[in-house]
Amino acid sequence: MTWLQRMSPRPEAEQRLVCFPHAGGTAAFYAPWDRLCSRSEVHAVCYPGRARRAHEPFATDLRRMAHDIARDIARATRPLTDRPLVFFGHSMGAWVAFEAARYLEHVGVAVSHLFVSGARGPHTRKGTLTQAALRDDAAIVEEIVALGGVHPELLAEPALLKRVFPYVVADIHMADSYAHRPGPPLHCPITALAAADDPIAAPHDVASWARQTRGAFRAHKVPGDHFYLDAEPPVALVEAHHAATAEPAHT
Repeated sequence: MTWLQRMSPRPEAEQRLVCFPHAGGTAAFYAPWDRLCSRSEVHAVCYPGRARRAHEPFATDLRRMAHDIARDIARATRPLTDRPLVFFGHSMGAWVAFEAARYLEHVGVAVSHLFVSGARGPHTRKGTLTQAALRDDAAIVEEIVALGGVHPELLAEPALLKRVFPYVVADIHMADSYAHRPGPPLHCPITALAAADDPIAAPHDVASWARQTRGAFRAHKVPGDHFYLDAEPPVALVEAHHAATAEPAHT
C-alpha cells in the first residue's frame, strides 16, 4: 500500500510538494499542478476507497490516516526527505496535512512549509455540513455540489455517482468527526489561503492557523469560493516559497 502518487519524476526539482485532497477528492485533482510547477516535484496523496485504491476500506479516523501517510513518507524506499518537503492541503486536506506534519516533527522529520487552504484552524473547526445533511447521505452530496466540490453533471450519471457517492460521504463523516488535540505548535512556517466568498472558511477563520506555528505565518486572501483552486491553482504562491532558505528535511 502506498499513499502517494508522484505525478512525474523531476530529479532537478528544488523541493517536493505533497498535496492533500479535500473530502471526496482524489490524487487526480492535483494532476494539473504538475505542468504548472517549475521548481517542485509534485506528489498527491491517495486516500483509500477510490481510484487505484478502490478495493480498500474507507478511512474513518482522520488523525490515524494522517499518521499512516506520515509514516509512509518517512519510510519511503525512494526518500522524499532528501530535499525540502512542502505540504499543501485543501479543506479536509488541510487538517490531514497538519496532522501529518505534526507526526513527522515528532519523529524528527521536518516539513519546511505548510500551506493550508479553505479550512479553519483545527482548534476552531466546526462541522462542514448542517446537522440535517449529516442525517441524510443524499443531502451531503447536494451540499457539496452547492460548494462546488462535485460537478452537477455527476448527478445525471447514475453509474459514476454510484462509484463516487460512497467515498464522498465517508470522507465528510470522517472530517466532521475530527477533533483537534492540543499540542506544541509546529516549527515550520504556515501560509493560510482563504477565498473571499468561501461560505465555510472565511478569511478571518483561516487566520486562526497562526496559533499552530512557532515559525512565520502569512494569510492570503484570494478571489473565488470554496473550490477557487479548481480554476486558479495557487501554484505561483506555493512556489514563491524559497526552498533554498528552507530548513533541511531532517531536524
